[in-house]
Amino acid sequence: MVSIIVPVYNAANYIENAINMVCAQTYKDWELILVDDASTDNSVQIIEDVIKSQKKRIRLIKKDVNAGAAAARNTGIDASSGRFIAFLDADDVWKEDKLEKQVAFMEKNGAAFCFHSYEFGDEKANPTGKIVHVPKQLKYRQALSRTIIFTTTVMFDTNIIDMEIIHMPQVPSEDTATWWRILKSGYVAYGLDENLAIYRRPAKSLSSNKLEAVYRIWFLYRNIAGLSVLESLFYFGGWAVRATLRRL
Repeated sequence: MVSIIVPVYNAANYIENAINMVCAQTYKDWELILVDDASTDNSVQIIEDVIKSQKKRIRLIKKDVNAGAAAARNTGIDASSGRFIAFLDADDVWKEDKLEKQVAFMEKNGAAFCFHSYEFGDEKANPTGKIVHVPKQLKYRQALSRTIIFTTTVMFDTNIIDMEIIHMPQVPSEDTATWWRILKSGYVAYGLDENLAIYRRPAKSLSSNKLEAVYRIWFLYRNIAGLSVLESLFYFGGWAVRATLRRL
């Protein structure tokens, strides 16, 4: 079974579509764990209404205090019962055969950690034609210069990987910090080079996004990876080039 974990915070515009998208998956052995992070909109009401009508394997966990996406995902991990763990953000889109193809790929390769290709979408999740392809494998040092693992594409096999190591820390870019920690411990991430998701990108200030991304990656180099300034500059150069090319 695949446990699908969705952090929810003020996602009223997207959450019903996300639930319906999971229900439409060709792979049917799943549970959906929605963790509401103290939303102030009507996300909870929408979820409860959908659960009543769908009567599927859907659970809602309501948190009283907003603690961020990392804490919400960790709550979902702790509540999961499936062999496989998958993450989905409420505003992103999965192709209907995403779970089926990814589970088959992981079982074929004996992979503990897997991610796949994805496509950028506009604010309405319309595909833009810009597909991010992924390598067959990704190891720790390679990952330091290419933040190519998109959270919505990640899946873990808990028969192989320790559940504790996939919990996310409360730091900027908690997802990347998690992937690095896992890879540094000796696991290899297997890449399925097939576009199975759409990354919705709302219209925002590109300059502010870039500045925030620079801060976050530098923080990770210095505080998570524990790299020296020179090492950080080395990997930062590779990251900057790849991040730019990925968005062109």
